[in-house]
Amino acid sequence: MKLTARRLNRASLGRQLLLRRESLDVVEGVHRVVALQAQEPASPYLALWNRLVDFDPVDLDRPFADHAVVKATLMRVTKHAVDAKDYPAFHDAMQWTLRAARLNDRRFTRTGLSDGDADALVPSLLDFAAQHRTSSELETWVDERVGVLPKPGVWWALRHYAPLLYAETGGPWSFGPRLSYLAARTKPWSRGRESAMRELVLRYLEGFGPASAQDVAQFGMIQPRARIRDAFAALAGTVVSHEGPDGAELFDVPNGPLPDDDTPAPPRLLGMWDNLLLAYYDRSRIIPPDYRRLVTRNNGDVLPTLLVDGSVAGVWRTVEGGIEANAFHRLSDEAWEGLEAEARDLVAFLADREPTVYRRYARWWAALPSAEVRVLRG
Repeated sequence: MKLTARRLNRASLGRQLLLRRESLDVVEGVHRVVALQAQEPASPYLALWNRLVDFDPVDLDRPFADHAVVKATLMRVTKHAVDAKDYPAFHDAMQWTLRAARLNDRRFTRTGLSDGDADALVPSLLDFAAQHRTSSELETWVDERVGVLPKPGVWWALRHYAPLLYAETGGPWSFGPRLSYLAARTKPWSRGRESAMRELVLRYLEGFGPASAQDVAQFGMIQPRARIRDAFAALAGTVVSHEGPDGAELFDVPNGPLPDDDTPAPPRLLGMWDNLLLAYYDRSRIIPPDYRRLVTRNNGDVLPTLLVDGSVAGVWRTVEGGIEANAFHRLSDEAWEGLEAEARDLVAFLADREPTVYRRYARWWAALPSAEVRVLRG
């Protein structure tokens, strides 16, 4: 089947629960969208507020506390919140990337230790982290075994690729700036890393398909790319293919939903680093090419965005009394009305947790162009 760009957009929105808010249990919601980037503690909460009916922050506090939803370093070597049942396969699939990204980095290699030296520490480290340990405690534990070496170094590498979860520390969004860790309670994926990679590919297609092999590689920042090609080769007969608008081959799970081109897409106020914006090599599916450099800053920050008719139309930030919306092009009255309704709900949602969420990123706004700027009152 040949798919239009607009139909691909609607497929992504539908699978990411952004065509309409769904009445789902939080764990099921997290499972449906595959993963929520959690570099900023508030972002998984805002992601679910955008996607689930009547979402209350305590609905995610509980699964974090019970470890039904876990936060760990995974895709793109950054923090993600995922269904605990997905964690073993995701972690094993990402091990090639996580381990190489850290053990080949100068911050580790300058310590003079070998990859094997680091790997040998992992079993005992996990025993020590069977209960909550602060980053400082774990670094001291490592130093006692290898000596005090240049920082960041051995602990910095281990905390990214060992099967460690971020432990909740309180604060408005369960995780504060002082990091603590806990050894993963779920067993490693028992069927091997190649099988785990195939599972990651299938789960990605469920949440973001149809998509190319390049898209999957971008989602995980997976290296070498041959591992993705091998996974797709092994999945021949399991996945189906479509033709993209530019003629490229796109893959999907059988019977993956493909909403019609004319399916309405309501306005949304996406949080920072929303995975919808980061999950594709070709981000024009969601972000107009001229806007990509505006919402993704040169240090990797991905700003909170206005989503209008399924595409990024600008950015937003919290200000006194409401939400300041900066549109990169002029919007219709209907779009502004929809964004105003979202802003009222968002201000109420943030009121008891962090009314000035993402405030420390406000420095970016001075350099942004604007066609229209409005303060949407809460």
